Amino acid sequence: VRKLNMKVILLKDVRGVGQHGEVKTVADGYAVNFLFRKKLAEPATEDKITQVETQKAARVEEARREEEALDKKIAMLRGKKVTITARATEKGGLFKAIGEKDALQAIRAEHSLELPPSSITFPEPIKTLGEHRALLSSKNEKTEIVVSVSAA
Repeated sequence: VRKLNMKVILLKDVRGVGQHGEVKTVADGYAVNFLFRKKLAEPATEDKITQVETQKAARVEEARREEEALDKKIAMLRGKKVTITARATEKGGLFKAIGEKDALQAIRAEHSLELPPSSITFPEPIKTLGEHRALLSSKNEKTEIVVSVSAA
């Protein structure tokens, strides 16, 4: 019994085979009876393989451009300060801790820069009035900004 193999392009992630968009070689019975029937893959022709590789290259380039843009935004914020007003007790404690979303909204409002939530972290939670540090980072850039919390 000879086993025939077939090249397929995966249309969805298939456990044990590969991820969406990959070109894989599988047994032709598996391809015809399972992958094609469940619309998990399609036959890999030269045109379709070229198309998949072009799309993959475009996605990689887009990701690189987005990373560069994030690096520039973070570099622009080096040494900057943002101000957040929050309800506080008479002793200076906050009713609600300041989080990443609050800091990102302040950056958007004061510096007109949009950053992803994964790019900002706090060394410790902000639960009091005053000035606190926040760390901004991407793959290539790291900087600190000051988050100033004042009473509303």
